[in-house]
Amino acid sequence: MPRFRRAGRRSTDGRDRKPEAVGYAREVYCNDSACEEALRLNYSGNAISTTKYTVANFVPKSLFEQFRRVANVFFLVVAFVSFTPLAPYRAVSVALPLFFVVSATMVKEAVEDWRRKQQDVEVNNRVVKVYDGSHAFQSTEWKKLRVGDVVKVEKDEFFPADLLLISSSSDDGVCFVETMNLDGETNLKRKESLNVTSSLLTEHSFQKFKAFIKCEDPNEKLYSFIGTIYYDGFQYSLSPQQILLRDSKLRNTHYIYGVVIFTGHDAKVMQNTMDPPSKRSKIEKRMDKIIYVLFAALVVISSTGSIIFGIKTKEDIHAGMISRWYLRPDKPSIFFDPERASLAAFCHFLTGLMLYGCLIPISLYISIEIVKVLQSTFINHDLQMYYKEMDQPARARTSNLNEELGQVNTILSDKTGTLTCNSMEFLQCCIAGVDYGCGTNEMDSTSETGAEDSAFELHPLAYNLKEHAKEISRKQVKGFNFMDDRLMNGCWVKEPQYGLIKMFFHVLAICHTAIPVLDYKTDDITYEAESPDEATFVVAARELGFKFYERTQTSISLHEFEPCLGRMVDRTYKILSTLPFSSARKRMSVIIRTDEGLLLLFCKGADRLAKDGQICEAATKHHINKYSEAGLRTMAVAYRVLSEEEFSIWHNEFSVANSAVSANRDEMLEAVAEKIERNLILLGATAVEDCLQTGVPECIEKLAQAGIKIWVLTGDKLETAINIGFSCRLLRKNMKLIVITLNALDATALPKGDKDAVENASYASVSRQLLEAQSEMSSLKNSSNSCALVIDGSSLAFALSRDLVTDFFNLTVGCASVICCRTSPKQKALVTRLVKKNTKKTTLAIGDGANDVGMLQEADIGVGISGVEGMQAVMSSDFAIAQFCYLERLLLVHGHWCYRRIAAMPAYNDWFIAFYNVVFTSLPVIALGVFDKDVSSRLCLKHPRMHQDGVQNVFFSWPRILGWMINGICSSIVIYYFASNSTLNQAFWSTGRVAGLDVLGLTMYTCVVWIVNCQLALYLSYFTWIQHLVIWGSISFWYVFLVIYGLFPPLISTSAYWVFVETAAPSPIYWITTLVTIIAALLPYFVFKSFQKSFFPKYHDFVQRKTFS
Repeated sequence: MPRFRRAGRRSTDGRDRKPEAVGYAREVYCNDSACEEALRLNYSGNAISTTKYTVANFVPKSLFEQFRRVANVFFLVVAFVSFTPLAPYRAVSVALPLFFVVSATMVKEAVEDWRRKQQDVEVNNRVVKVYDGSHAFQSTEWKKLRVGDVVKVEKDEFFPADLLLISSSSDDGVCFVETMNLDGETNLKRKESLNVTSSLLTEHSFQKFKAFIKCEDPNEKLYSFIGTIYYDGFQYSLSPQQILLRDSKLRNTHYIYGVVIFTGHDAKVMQNTMDPPSKRSKIEKRMDKIIYVLFAALVVISSTGSIIFGIKTKEDIHAGMISRWYLRPDKPSIFFDPERASLAAFCHFLTGLMLYGCLIPISLYISIEIVKVLQSTFINHDLQMYYKEMDQPARARTSNLNEELGQVNTILSDKTGTLTCNSMEFLQCCIAGVDYGCGTNEMDSTSETGAEDSAFELHPLAYNLKEHAKEISRKQVKGFNFMDDRLMNGCWVKEPQYGLIKMFFHVLAICHTAIPVLDYKTDDITYEAESPDEATFVVAARELGFKFYERTQTSISLHEFEPCLGRMVDRTYKILSTLPFSSARKRMSVIIRTDEGLLLLFCKGADRLAKDGQICEAATKHHINKYSEAGLRTMAVAYRVLSEEEFSIWHNEFSVANSAVSANRDEMLEAVAEKIERNLILLGATAVEDCLQTGVPECIEKLAQAGIKIWVLTGDKLETAINIGFSCRLLRKNMKLIVITLNALDATALPKGDKDAVENASYASVSRQLLEAQSEMSSLKNSSNSCALVIDGSSLAFALSRDLVTDFFNLTVGCASVICCRTSPKQKALVTRLVKKNTKKTTLAIGDGANDVGMLQEADIGVGISGVEGMQAVMSSDFAIAQFCYLERLLLVHGHWCYRRIAAMPAYNDWFIAFYNVVFTSLPVIALGVFDKDVSSRLCLKHPRMHQDGVQNVFFSWPRILGWMINGICSSIVIYYFASNSTLNQAFWSTGRVAGLDVLGLTMYTCVVWIVNCQLALYLSYFTWIQHLVIWGSISFWYVFLVIYGLFPPLISTSAYWVFVETAAPSPIYWITTLVTIIAALLPYFVFKSFQKSFFPKYHDFVQRKTFS
């Protein structure tokens, strides 16, 4: 059995070595997946399944989902009881509608799940080349892969599992991957194999390749990996740089070899798949309550009738006398027995439940589901929300929340990539305390951008660089909006501090992880970077004479101007170590060795990198504040010179921390990085602009007019956030600005190192500021000026604590706008939860990055923007749009329409379902829910205040629901008395026979069908040919049904046999009764609506009146 060494020493048996902590026990036998030890581990296969059901559990699981709805449970019980003699009608009349509703929904579920199954089959049957142990790679299906297999993945292919990169077509073991399917980011990521395995470049080299890997257990962390590989007698630590994740794609590399580590559902991408939180609209929740109210009414009606029936039945035989002899109480049955009146009353109660069971609308859920799906289709096909540049339409990823869009009260928005483009432009910088650059930004559009070239005389040595710079400047460069003749065209060599300027741009050109991509047709170089900021800095360095053109695993090459030689030269810098950016350190560093052997640490990051007391510190801080006030994103740049001894000691500590296989590995690396990132020499700072998206100010202004409160949650500094707030019209000059921050806290007056004292002082400061802000806001109650609150992340952490959260929320209630700065992803989710929980109104969160996912899932509605930061927010959202400005139309147009349509549907289904057959009235109700609109989209945008109808729940409030109930009761009374008094005891038959219950029932149902459809016509605000077709078509179909159904034998048609053709249709009484009943039933509603619109009009009534006047 092999033995392994680390740091020059023999280790214990690698296969017996245990991880340092629980959760790091994964064992992988590389190129030996069929060995006895590997088989004993019994890891899951590589096949995946994303389906909700299987063949075995589909029926029971789907039925369980269907009968979670109380209405379906009720009808299931009624259907069972209908097979007993208690039923007042045939069982098929109850069982068939229930079967149809449940079956239709189950079929829909099955079709959706079958589509998922087909996708799974397609993925599982993809082919990859696997080493077979005999000098060759054989094509194998993904689903057959096992942990430990060696695979070969070629260019533009997806990785079939989570792989350890062994080697690549590049000699240095580097490859590039695209992770769009994981996080949506289109920027290429650079991966590199260990040096010890990078030489395995041929198929034959794997014949003797054996290794053992000990690593973390399967988890959902995409950007971390801890493990150790034991190979050729030595132990080597592994990092995320060697891990290729399933569903990412190989790019710009011909092929790679890798070892399978995690398969199937153990892969990190599958570990991240989770069921999104279940979201139900407020209308749907209220509908459930309506069902309970209806059920209670049903019980009351049935109980009342049963009690009276029991009393009367008991009195049928009194002192030997029979009162209702025609019922034959002397021959009793269980349904009518004066001696057992209580039992007969109970049976009558059950019969009543079935007889009046149509009060519970079995068709309600499926009708609304159909309407919501069609509404979602309209959203998806709205050309005014289609972003042509990226070929991205709006997407309703769920149809459950359409009407919630019309009830949004608060919007919580990310800034970068949501309000802004996340497309950076390098505008200004300060170097050695001197401010450079005069690019134009949106906060200062009036500043002059044009300056004559060659304002300063060039030094002869800079002539070649001037020609090089002019060659580049002839074309507009994306991301570079910098103009300053002191630096442009090589003039920086004349600056007094030109050495520091050179070092400054060296940092920008070297301290990054960007990848140069050469266009062979034009010889132009573009950069694939992990963030837009990073790409902007590399472009800026290139435009100013420091062109980064090549990267290897251990070096980076620049084409730069050398003042001593007076020409451009190629230089290669050896990269000794890279310390990636982390949220804790807020910076990134690289350690390099120059051609002269000098060791340098380059660092860029948070505003405060260097030690106090430096010469240019005050000037740099002044310029940083100035940039922030202009709404620009700032970053400090620093460096230091390292000694060989210091670097050697530090590198040993770094290697130990980097090799650790434990849960606190990241903390160990952070601590080691802090030791080297000290005593930095401040060079200066950069200022880049993240431009606002088109239409953002106008959209925010329109949403504010609609009465929607807008919060911005951003990671930017307070000054930057405030100025962006003014740029996008979230903040206005007449607003009273309340700022809560801990910047003024005097930490020097507190005991050094006493964290509790600092925390207590911070808590007291935030508490005091909240009380002062509330007092200040109270004094402005009678003023016309509104308030806006700005709070930084450190203050927000205390404001969200249990003792202060109520004061904080009460303060925000009185503010028109709220901006939270320096917020973490967790704080975004907590703030969203606070707003949703305390306002009790609909909240909408909108964002574009992975850090916004928690906020989107916490809100009632999550809207994802498909931007530069990727698609992870979109994949976690309920609705997806390409630009923030489309939110205006999504809420004010589609939201208003969907809310009004859905709110109108239950009124008819709930209250009229007892009086008409759903077959003859369902289509008009669905057409109402899909096509009706009170005003046009143009007027919705012109009058944003109409959005308040949804926020105030005007169309689905309890008073309105009770109004529809009263309307239904009045209509039912009119139908019953008019039909019965005009039909009964009238000679309908040619023989003189009077009308019976068969004619009465036909007349009443005819009135019901007419009245319901005509009332729908009165309610509609917008008629199309579709509305005309379904309304008058449904009425016509009723008569067609009467004719056809009456032709069936009496065994099937029972009392309807030839009744319409022979009796009702030839009789004038039937037609006159129908006409008079319709007018009498519709008249109260018509009068009420006319009175309300004339004397108590609502805002949308005014808008409608203006439209038609």
